[in-house]
Amino acid sequence: MTSLYQSLMTADPVQTRDAQSKQVERHYYIDMELALSDAVERDAWIVSVPGDKVVRGLRDIRLDLSTEEKEFEQCMFPVNKMFDFLDWRNRFFSYWDFDKEKVALESRFEQQLVSSFTLYNVPVISLKKETPKEAVCLVFEKVNTGGVTLTVFELLTATMAADNFQLRDDWQRREQKLESEFEVLGDLQSDEFLQVVTLLSTYAEANEGESGAIGCRRRDILALTKDRYQVFADLAQDGFELAAKFLHQEMIYHWKDVPYRSQIVPLAAILATLKSEAASHAAREKIRRWYWNGVLGEMYGGSTETTFARDLPEVVAWVRRDAQVPSTVRDANFQASRLRTLRTRNSAAYKGFYALSMQRGGCNDFLTGQPVSVTNYFDDAIDIHHIFPQNWCLRRGIARRDFNSIINKTALSARTNRRLGGWAPSTYCRTAIAEEFPSMEERQKIYDSHLINGELLEQDDFWGFYQDRARRLLQMISQAMGKPITMDDEAFAPNAPVEPYAEEAER
Repeated sequence: MTSLYQSLMTADPVQTRDAQSKQVERHYYIDMELALSDAVERDAWIVSVPGDKVVRGLRDIRLDLSTEEKEFEQCMFPVNKMFDFLDWRNRFFSYWDFDKEKVALESRFEQQLVSSFTLYNVPVISLKKETPKEAVCLVFEKVNTGGVTLTVFELLTATMAADNFQLRDDWQRREQKLESEFEVLGDLQSDEFLQVVTLLSTYAEANEGESGAIGCRRRDILALTKDRYQVFADLAQDGFELAAKFLHQEMIYHWKDVPYRSQIVPLAAILATLKSEAASHAAREKIRRWYWNGVLGEMYGGSTETTFARDLPEVVAWVRRDAQVPSTVRDANFQASRLRTLRTRNSAAYKGFYALSMQRGGCNDFLTGQPVSVTNYFDDAIDIHHIFPQNWCLRRGIARRDFNSIINKTALSARTNRRLGGWAPSTYCRTAIAEEFPSMEERQKIYDSHLINGELLEQDDFWGFYQDRARRLLQMISQAMGKPITMDDEAFAPNAPVEPYAEEAER
C-alpha cells in the first residue's frame, strides 16, 4: 500500500532503494507511444527518473522531464496523475493545440491503459471483528507471500489499537528502562516480553480454575486481551528485573554472555510469580539448580514454548511445596567427553562454563588478585582467554581442537592477558605473577580460583594440567547440576603432536 500510494497518489518523489540498497528518490512515467506498441515489453515503457526528473549521462542529459511542458513534448505520462487523469488530459491537449495525432494517441492510451488501471478490481479478503486472531494470523502468513511476515507482536499491536491501546508505545517505554538499567537484558525482544506476560496470565487463569492450559505459543499470545496485558505487564517487567539480578549473581553481566537467551523467559516468569519467596537460601539454590541444569544440559536449544509452559508451574511448586523435581532438572545430562569439544561462544554450555567458573571460583586476577565482580567486569574488559597461550601450543604441535577447548581457557582482564602474552606459563608465572605474589601459597590461591593446579602450570605440563583441570571442571558441573558425572581418563588422554601447527607458529 505504501508503494502504491507513493507512486500513484503523491507528487513527491518515491523513497526507495537501488540495486545496491542505496536510498534514492524516483519519479515514474509511462512512455505513451511505447505503451501502445505490441512489440515492446512492459518493462521498456515504464520509465524511472531521479528526484529532479533529469537523467544524466557522462557528458550529456539523456532525458529531461523537469517541467510539465517537457513531459507533454515527449509524451511521457506521470504515473502519479493516474487518478487525476482528466485535468492532465486537458492540459496535454492544450499544449498540442488539439493536434489530431496527439488526440488519437491520448484516446488510445486512455482506453487501453488508464481505464484498465483505474477500473481494476483489487481482490480483498474481509476479516470481521469476530474472526479469531489465529485465523487472522494464518491469512497474513498464507497471503503475504513475498512480503515481510508479521510478528505476533505486530499482530497484537494492531488488534489492541482497536481498543485504543498503543502496545508499541508501552513496550518501548518498558524496553528502554530494562535495557538502560541492565546490560544483560540488551537486545530484549518484544515477543519475549509478550511470552512472559502470557505465561503469567495463563498461569493465573489455571490457578483460578478457568479453562485453558498454561502456555505462551503464538495462539496463546494472540488470545491476550488488552485488560489481561495491563494486569500482568508490570509483573512481567518486575520478573525481567529480578532475572537480570539473578544473572548478575551468577556472574553473567552482558547479554552476549547469556548461555540461552530463551531461558530468560521462564526465569522471569518464575521469579515474577515467586517474588519475595525466591529470596530465601533454599529457594535460591533450587532456582540455581534448575537454571544450570538447563544450561549445562543444553535443554533450550530447540523448540522451547512447551518447555516454558512446563518450567513455570514445576519450578514454582518445587520451591513452594517441595514438590517433585522439575523435568528440566530430572532430564538434563552432561557427558564428560562434551567438555573437550566446547571451543566457541556458539555453544550455550561454553558460555555457561565461563560464568560458572567465575561464580564458583572467583577467577581472581593473576596480577591484582581481585575477584571478578560487576564493578570491574566492564572496566577491566574481562573476557575468556587461553591459559597455555596459543603460540606456545602451536610451537609444540598441540592441536587446535585441544588447546582451544574450554579446559584451557579462563576469565582474564585484557591488561593481564596482554602482560602474559604468548610466553610459556613457566615464564609468565615467574616474570609477571611471581613479581606480585612471591610465595607459591599466595599464587596457588589465585590458581585455585581458576580451578588450576599451579604446580602443573608452572612446570609447563600441558597434558597433566589438561586432565587435572578437566576433572576440576567436571566436579564444578556436578555441584551445579546436583548430580554425579563420571570422568573417563581416556577421553582426556594426550594426542600425538601435529607438525603443521609448529610451522604455522614459525610463520
